[in-house]
Amino acid sequence: MTGYILAIDQGTTSSRAIVFDGNMKVAGIGQKEFTQHYPASGWVEHDPEEIWDSVVWSARQALRKARVKASDIAAIGITNQRETVVLWDKTTGKPIHRAIVWQDRRTAPLCARLKKAGLEKTFSRKTGLLLDPYFSGTKIAWLLDRVKGARKRAAAGELLAGTIDSFLIWRLTGGRVHATDATNASRTLVYNIEKNAWDAELLKILGIPAALMPEVKDCADDFGVTDKAILGASIPILGVAGDQHAATIGQACFKPGMMKSTYGTGCFALLNTGADIVRSRNRLLTTIAYRLDGKTTYALEGSIFIAGAAVQWLRDGARMIDKAARSGELAAQADETQNVYLVPAFVGLGAPHWDAHARGAIFGLTRNSGPAEFARAALEAVAYQTRDLLDAMKKDWKGAAAGTVLRVDGGMVASDWTMQRLADILDAPVDRPEILETTALGAAWLAGSRAGVWPTMAQFAKSWALERRFKPKMDEATRAAKLKGWRDAVRRTLTA
Repeated sequence: MTGYILAIDQGTTSSRAIVFDGNMKVAGIGQKEFTQHYPASGWVEHDPEEIWDSVVWSARQALRKARVKASDIAAIGITNQRETVVLWDKTTGKPIHRAIVWQDRRTAPLCARLKKAGLEKTFSRKTGLLLDPYFSGTKIAWLLDRVKGARKRAAAGELLAGTIDSFLIWRLTGGRVHATDATNASRTLVYNIEKNAWDAELLKILGIPAALMPEVKDCADDFGVTDKAILGASIPILGVAGDQHAATIGQACFKPGMMKSTYGTGCFALLNTGADIVRSRNRLLTTIAYRLDGKTTYALEGSIFIAGAAVQWLRDGARMIDKAARSGELAAQADETQNVYLVPAFVGLGAPHWDAHARGAIFGLTRNSGPAEFARAALEAVAYQTRDLLDAMKKDWKGAAAGTVLRVDGGMVASDWTMQRLADILDAPVDRPEILETTALGAAWLAGSRAGVWPTMAQFAKSWALERRFKPKMDEATRAAKLKGWRDAVRRTLTA
């Protein structure tokens, strides 16, 4: 058996597939963007069929570029955008509606009604989550209520529901396996993270038939075998994890107190808390970091909805830059005497505020403000939001208090300016690894270790290599003044 692993990384704006060789090095990559649909204010949808086509195309492209055949692949690992949900026909495999994306805000009224009924504590105690449109459960309820005939068909056992990983597994296995892993399940708002099971009470509150939901497995487990016709050979699917959990694994954050933050469309920071279920008092999330061999490791998570998406807005919406990669270069040219703050609440604010109705705002503009100041404000917003998360984590858990080093990954971390400013605002070291494909690498390790062709956890952790450490250089007075301005800007943006 070869050591080649195919990682499918199904993201928010594109699908990627990466072939890793037996030395855990990238051998070939395929990537394809897909359409973002915005049918109403605050609504975000994807076409599941377009996602499926992009995944298959990317996988074939990665195999071709790696110059390997499907029969050379020992296993497949899948990682995916979390909380995005699909309902599909059990017989045909056809979706009954576009996927509702994690960024979508349409279920804010339902979340508000549940909160008013005093149910947030019940949901939080069982799931570690808050009542917010971000999570999958209210999205499933919306689809059942709003798609004609859906609830009747669900009751008759004709439909299946799942996050994107489940939809891909169903399609890849030719409709033979309906499964997910514990990390994706933990983001649905109906999964009891202490009992590791779907919660009957929460399913009933949201009106979701249990039969809709997939079987929940460990992150490294048997998720079936692909249909030979798709890639040219039958390949076992042996690893699955939501994107932020896969990145935590890829960053080898296996010890309690280790922390990673991924900077893609959004920003998501996970702090490993080991076997401890830490109940946040500062509106962070308690989640499953990963589950291996039946043993669950937990984490505190801070979720920022807009990170790289703010740079995309500068490029596509405001048209201030022609390439996202130019943002750091432009930010470095900004007038340091101007204190411009962008609060990127384009789809509400996530942790620790959880204001679904907040919308983006910019403060501190002068007649001299231009593209450079906007670029700096967009990048600094990511650093400020990360600082808010780190401060909350330190308040919640003593294991986060001392000597925190942040391991980073995602598209934004290629910018030296952004990473230096992040270290300055955090007043903590920021470590950028040699391998930036940590999300795909985490999924690949799950599959490769399960297949017996990749290293053990301890050996994998030793292989993590630092490319560059960014140390704080900003003086405390400047940092304090900047943070004061940021917090004032956020206060003015909040609606509740």
